[in-house]
Amino acid sequence: MSSSLRERTGEPTGELDDSFHVFDTTLRDGAQREGINLTVADKLAIARHLDDFGVGFIEGGWPGANPRDTEFFARAREDVDFRHAQLVAFGATRRAGAKAADDLQVRALLAAGAPVITLVAKSHDRHVELALRTTLEENLEMVRDTVSYLVAQGRRVFVDCEHFFDGYRANPRYAEAVVRTASEAGADVVVLCDTNGGTLPAQVQAIVRTVLADTGARLGIHAQDDSGCAVANTLAAVDAGATHVQCTANGYGERVGNANLFPVVAALELKYGKKVLPEGRLREMTRISHAVADIVNLTPSTHQPYVGVSAFAHKAGLHASAIKVDPDLYQHIDPELVGNRLRMLVSDMAGRASIELKGKELGIDISGDRDLVGRVVARVKERELNGYTYEAADASFELLLREEAEGRTRRYFRIESRRAIVEDRPDGSHANEATVKLWAKGERIVATAEGNGPVNALDRALRVALERIYPQLAELELVDYKVRRILEGKQGTECTTRVLISMSDGQDEWSTVGVAENVIAASWQALEDAYTYGLLRAGVEPAE
Repeated sequence: MSSSLRERTGEPTGELDDSFHVFDTTLRDGAQREGINLTVADKLAIARHLDDFGVGFIEGGWPGANPRDTEFFARAREDVDFRHAQLVAFGATRRAGAKAADDLQVRALLAAGAPVITLVAKSHDRHVELALRTTLEENLEMVRDTVSYLVAQGRRVFVDCEHFFDGYRANPRYAEAVVRTASEAGADVVVLCDTNGGTLPAQVQAIVRTVLADTGARLGIHAQDDSGCAVANTLAAVDAGATHVQCTANGYGERVGNANLFPVVAALELKYGKKVLPEGRLREMTRISHAVADIVNLTPSTHQPYVGVSAFAHKAGLHASAIKVDPDLYQHIDPELVGNRLRMLVSDMAGRASIELKGKELGIDISGDRDLVGRVVARVKERELNGYTYEAADASFELLLREEAEGRTRRYFRIESRRAIVEDRPDGSHANEATVKLWAKGERIVATAEGNGPVNALDRALRVALERIYPQLAELELVDYKVRRILEGKQGTECTTRVLISMSDGQDEWSTVGVAENVIAASWQALEDAYTYGLLRAGVEPAE
């Protein structure tokens, strides 16, 4: 392929190792997840991230089937400078009774300009007869004609054998005939698809091994996760000889999703010793995972293997004691290999080792002071008994730790009183107003503000009161507010409320916790901690 054609079609100019393929279908199959609706700009942004990660192939969608995908391929050729990945167009074999050269859908695949085309083909005999409404022989001819035509047009072709594993169990001779036909017609890879996601790893491994021996075709695997085995099925297929894996970022996809790109790639690199990404790209995995989640507007899964924020989080005191000696004792890999980090969680389960390691994580070494560590452990357990939680409130814990270590409370202001008023008006509208009276640097300040709800009004009033004295507060932004749960009370509405607040200074984000008998009081505690921590981070000395 000439250099000018590479530039037009989105093929990277560098030489790629073709012995093993990492093929991403987030933009096509992943976009079928409920709740995901990608714009062309979204797809272009995700494509850049996937290329930066170093996957070999990015399936961009079905050009000709919908205008959005057609536009994506047109813009990708101009707007994305592919360094690692080749762009792939997805489509179907020609219609029954037609010729591939005359099929408008096949011609749209060529018009997309992608250097690689993936064709979906029926490999389950019942689907051929009931869905395509044609004969088994004609289906084979549809595969042969379409693959050979596209190859003759200079395109590399992969064939996805839809419902292959179900079809193989029903009629193994016909399922293998589809594989053999595609391969003999010029398909570089024939992908065995567990479309319904119901096959188990041992079955996948046995079938892939048999099909490989019977057909001699280069095989790939596409696994759905309906039985929770998509990643395991993908690796089982690799064990059996597959050299092409199809995945989606964060496991997005129809129903419960597809094989998750990130644990598959991590397993291949770190467990199998296969070099499937460019040098240094594995360390970008956590960042890429979270970036894609942001684009699709889904909260990243905290417990996702390798890249979740809880993937290397340790809570039990026994674990912490072992990790203090050697982190490998309770971790299967070094989290830095995938761009993640070890986290120590502080809770009522914490022992001395947990507190010491958490202090070290926060830059406060307390390991040499047994009395201090003991006081912090006791205080954490007492406060958690009363409803506090520090697992998701590192900033509040750091303030507690510094208070014990320094023997003083960092105080930038002192509250005299606060008041929040909610006014219901006859027209059904509402007004929220808050007043705070406080002392800061020897000055008494009274401030009033309105807001969208009483907590927002209190937040604004506090800013009005303090920003003149502490201009650093202008950089702070409240980015998340959650009433996490109502703790069990004595009776009825007599209960305790826990509030978690997240704040940012534009560079980093921190979280604080407040617990009280009502949501306003709990919110105020969390707000005070959030602003106090923000000023501490900014290097401001306490007023008293």
